[in-house]
Amino acid sequence: MTIPTPLTGVVPPVCTPLTPEGEVDVVSLLRLVDHLLEGGVHGLFVLGTTSEAAYLTDAQRRLVVETVTAHVSGQVPVLAGAIDMTTPRVLEQVASVTAAGADAVVVISPFYTRTHPAEIARHYRLVAAASPVPVVAYDLPVAVHTKLPADVVLELAAEGVLAGLKDSSGDLAAFREVIAGARDRADITGFSVLTGSELIVDSALAAGADGAVPGLANVDPHGYVRLDRLCRVGDWERARVEQERLCALFGMVRVGDPARMGGSSSALGAFKAALYLRGVIACPLTAEPQVPLSEGEVERVGKYLAGAGLL
Repeated sequence: MTIPTPLTGVVPPVCTPLTPEGEVDVVSLLRLVDHLLEGGVHGLFVLGTTSEAAYLTDAQRRLVVETVTAHVSGQVPVLAGAIDMTTPRVLEQVASVTAAGADAVVVISPFYTRTHPAEIARHYRLVAAASPVPVVAYDLPVAVHTKLPADVVLELAAEGVLAGLKDSSGDLAAFREVIAGARDRADITGFSVLTGSELIVDSALAAGADGAVPGLANVDPHGYVRLDRLCRVGDWERARVEQERLCALFGMVRVGDPARMGGSSSALGAFKAALYLRGVIACPLTAEPQVPLSEGEVERVGKYLAGAGLL
């Protein structure tokens, strides 16, 4: 399907359920997609950070996209990450995920080598020229060690190179600069500005963002869809209450012991443990070499779910 311009609403970055052997659990993935669709989400983003795309083989990535796009069958747009180190490798990923049915691709800046903003812009222009579907930029400096400059994003949006931005930078000033530029510049139309934060969706929408890509929406899609709806009708007090409930639920990402695992292992493990406890997926395994949550840590995730009225 053609993605809306701009794309709005809640677009969860879909977790990738795994079997105990570390393979993609297709049955659980389909159940998760149904869980999200029943929650009223406005799109799906597969093969992002929350999807553990960096840990999946190319064959597993292709399987995820094929499974989700076939199952969704045009009900909502499916965006797929084309995550790799350099332009030629990204182009291979673009070819793979679009052949598998993705409606748009989400692309980060080159990484491993340091790149100049002019080289980042060239990267996106080359990807867009080769991509049969719209390209959304993914600003993720924690992974690529390069902040995607607001002026570069706006320049590429004006050229029609980029259809949107998923901002996971944590730089709220630069995020607002993109929002204002996309709103005020006559040469930018239909450009989607999406926050990747679970914690400031109400603030982002109040500032003019088009939507959100919150990993926690895997666990509570109804909550984020409700939050989005409250913001769009201007019921800011009830939106604040809902956002604060979701912020409290997000505390689950810190259940993992930092003495034995990284923050990503803790967060992704918590999301998967929550989905497991809610009966959505069959196994809470995260991909190697991430450290799994302990039984006690999974129990703590359950307490967060109970506190949020989800268990």
